Amino acid sequence: MTQSTHLAREIATQADDWERVVGRLGDLAAHLPQPGERVATIGCGTSWFMGQAYAARREELGQGVTDAYAASEHRLARGYDRVVLISRSGTTTEVMEVLDGLRAAGTPHVSLVATPGTPIAEQSDATILLDDVDEQSVVQTRFATSVLALLRASLGDDLAAVAEQARAVLAEDGDTAYGPLVGAEQVTFLGRGWSNGIANEAALKLRESAQFWSESYPAMEYRHGPISIAAPGRVVWAFGEVPEGLREQVEATGARFEHRDIDPLADLVRLHRLCLAKADAEGLDPDAPRNLTRSIVLS
Repeated sequence: MTQSTHLAREIATQADDWERVVGRLGDLAAHLPQPGERVATIGCGTSWFMGQAYAARREELGQGVTDAYAASEHRLARGYDRVVLISRSGTTTEVMEVLDGLRAAGTPHVSLVATPGTPIAEQSDATILLDDVDEQSVVQTRFATSVLALLRASLGDDLAAVAEQARAVLAEDGDTAYGPLVGAEQVTFLGRGWSNGIANEAALKLRESAQFWSESYPAMEYRHGPISIAAPGRVVWAFGEVPEGLREQVEATGARFEHRDIDPLADLVRLHRLCLAKADAEGLDPDAPRNLTRSIVLS
């Protein structure tokens, strides 16, 4: 059932989407943060997590102080040279409120939006319109990952190899690759550095698409309490670097330790495929997630 959904079709295009979007970088780079600028990112849900990944990666590469805020919890009064807003719909209430404040203060900003003609797209200082990766599914995948691919490419990361890893993931036999994970009782996702944002997004995707119990933590924090729920029938999935000894400690609990030595963005596509498999196993339509809509517009 899930393979004919909007979500399945949008997951399947991601490697090509990244290459196409990154190919536009030369025309878009002037609108994106420059080395040395103090930068903040603003988003909600998935967009916030993509901002987390970008912010950490930008700082890792020494390109300047970068903070990532949920739109409702920002600290922009600290002062930033440029703000990056991420909103697939271009209508998210909290992001629009931040945009109004940026315009009033005269703070330079750029918005990455999928839907043309929307308030955020129309009212921002600069808008990067990614309408070719817009989605019909409520659950975000290709827009968010394409935004992160573009932002990482602007930092100098080579996304060509990452796209090839994603293609290999998409070509895998689903039953072989995800069969052992579909029956898991619970999954915890771990990250380090910029992959913390990927871990947070992975947990959100499973909750949205499959109504499934999932959590996320920084990998070094996992032993400070969360490991207490590790048990047979549960999974701990690590993105990126794995702290020394963590695999052995998780496996000693009887839980499955899941890790693949590929770029965390490509590994997120592997998680997307698990979302489809898990939703299918539960008889759920991932295009109609419980209690969710495509955009949160508050009265």
